[in-house]
Amino acid sequence: MEAHADTRYLARSRFQPVHEMIDYRSDNTGRAAPEILDAMVRANSGTALGYGADEWTARLQERFGELFETRVRVFPVATGTAANALSLAAASPSWGLVYCSEAAHINTSEANAAGFFGGGLKLAPVAGHDGRIDPDALARTLAAIQPGQLHRGQPAVVNITQASDLGTVYPLDAIRTIADIAKRRGLKIHMDGARLANALARLQCSPAEVSWRAGVDILSFGATKNGGALCDAIVVFNPELADGLAAQLRRAGQVWSKMRFASAQLMAYIENGLWLRLPAPRMPSRRASLPASRVCRACTSLHPSRSTRSSSNCPAR
Repeated sequence: MEAHADTRYLARSRFQPVHEMIDYRSDNTGRAAPEILDAMVRANSGTALGYGADEWTARLQERFGELFETRVRVFPVATGTAANALSLAAASPSWGLVYCSEAAHINTSEANAAGFFGGGLKLAPVAGHDGRIDPDALARTLAAIQPGQLHRGQPAVVNITQASDLGTVYPLDAIRTIADIAKRRGLKIHMDGARLANALARLQCSPAEVSWRAGVDILSFGATKNGGALCDAIVVFNPELADGLAAQLRRAGQVWSKMRFASAQLMAYIENGLWLRLPAPRMPSRRASLPASRVCRACTSLHPSRSTRSSSNCPAR
């Protein structure tokens, strides 16, 4: 009997469906952007110095400086957990307290990686609403520990997750208020920006405005959850933290031998605003905030106790 190839699904495999399903399970389910994969292939030409001494990593510093409109140090890392934990380890002494929201990813989903890499630093959840720290609650918490009170952990860092783990966004004024409260006590500000692109889409502001201009010292810059492939980054605005972070990264095994492939991904991610146009989970970030807001308003109508909150509480993803 002559065999014939099964062609029932041939046409479907050649063309994208007209209406592709949006996968809302998790942004971790998404594919990597072709532009990022192509950048890795282009970097795979010839030889280059290792451990970040290559030309791609040097250009990465320049490109991120242009993006954030200031001089920065950029360190590619493998995961968001590595970015968060090692940023906090660099910003806090081992006896320090890191204040965060009760729903923060560092508090609920990272197996106390910050405490491990920070040599014993302690996470201290602060009350708030919808996954965000309440500035007044932070002020009261800090007031309860007087400077020089050596029987207590010492306040060191405030962690802000932008967008939050519940999908809400900190308005710029809220970030500035939290930063002002923290810096009056000499604390550093760490921003977990695993979904920073979504927050920017919601706020319609620049990366500089949401970060260092609002008082952020160090940023976990997410790519993987927004079309990236195999890396995120740490962006350091406060130069006092950079050298200590570099040592923390080396000890934690987060300095790749062939760093150029990580740096090539990150450069492609921000090139020509790609990171603001990538799926979230299957549509450009700036358009994604609109249907998400409609879902938020519909859900809010089912819970009258939340109906008086402003639209800034709605998710940016």
